Amino acid sequence: MSISGTRTLRRTTAPAALVVVAALVWPTTTGGPAASADERPGPAAGRAPTTARMAPAGPGLRAADVPLARGQETVEAPPFAMVGLTWRGGPRPVKVSTRTDGRWSAWRDLGLLHDGPDAATSERRRAVTGTDLAWVGRADAVRVDVAGPRPDALTLVLLDPSGAPTTPPAARKDTPGTSARKPARFKPRLRSRASWGAPRAWRTGRPTYNRTVQQVHVHHTVNSNSYGKDDVPGLLRGIYRYHTQSLGWSDIGYNFLVDRFGRTWVGRAGGAKKAVRGAHTLGFNSTSTGVAVIGNFETATPSSRVIGALAKLSAWKLRAHGRKPQGRVRVWSHGSDRYPAGRTVTLPTIDGHRDTSQTACPGRRLYTRLPDVRRRAATWIAKHR
Repeated sequence: MSISGTRTLRRTTAPAALVVVAALVWPTTTGGPAASADERPGPAAGRAPTTARMAPAGPGLRAADVPLARGQETVEAPPFAMVGLTWRGGPRPVKVSTRTDGRWSAWRDLGLLHDGPDAATSERRRAVTGTDLAWVGRADAVRVDVAGPRPDALTLVLLDPSGAPTTPPAARKDTPGTSARKPARFKPRLRSRASWGAPRAWRTGRPTYNRTVQQVHVHHTVNSNSYGKDDVPGLLRGIYRYHTQSLGWSDIGYNFLVDRFGRTWVGRAGGAKKAVRGAHTLGFNSTSTGVAVIGNFETATPSSRVIGALAKLSAWKLRAHGRKPQGRVRVWSHGSDRYPAGRTVTLPTIDGHRDTSQTACPGRRLYTRLPDVRRRAATWIAKHR
């Protein structure tokens, strides 16, 4: 998926307490601003737009959930930076165009989300169909075109993770999991859920655990590539909210996330050291750990710090279960669009999401660096025997 309009996030003052407020949406009977010279007619052209208000969704994050009465609509809102759509039913082609400074972008496809809980799990039964959560820069309107008849429960999700960081200085220090002690020599430095302000109320149910970890699946989040260090908590809360409040998952899908500065953050709750089952790689969650790098690596090149962070995290998780980072393992599929349920396949111990699903994730520029991740992880294990 291509991303345009990437820029450093604007910081605003936000309250210190986590509050979740439902977004309110008012239809408007008047047209939007006059079309610019660059605007081109689209599927929603000629209709009065819907006006949405962004509401606080915890400090540093604003959100709006906009029910759509038609598959082709225009929605105006205060500035937002992330867009996704959810519905009930099968996959649909979806495209959007966004407006920034009075100019409409070209239409772009929103890819179907290939992350998710495995079939036959309670988490999967609650889930809805959705697109990737796309970064669109600072926009104040979006045009939506969903192909075919309008699907049930069609909802546009707008997120603005541009608020000020909300964690106190002490909580931002690197911590081993949730402990304040210094990390063990081999264990990577981890930033806890508390350090990015994960609201407990958004989670449902209890964590579930796998018997082993055979693989590490690598993803990217298709977010901004130019965010600052203090922007990361807001980005994480935006992903967390989309996964739980929009898609119906029990928690953020990824077990861990790595930012462009090489810092590793704990994602899904349940204990960083444990084999927590995630919702990151549809069909292959039951024997793996999922880590997503924050950014779009179809367009950006991962830094050495990112590769190092992935290698250390992979080495730590794999060594505990006797796996070789440069090896291959036989795994059983619970069903994806690449491998049907019940099929046993042989995959790299550290692989990219595209190895299990028909997706570009984790981006070609990160995927080509996975041999470096495997090599460095193996070296890290050998060094700490």
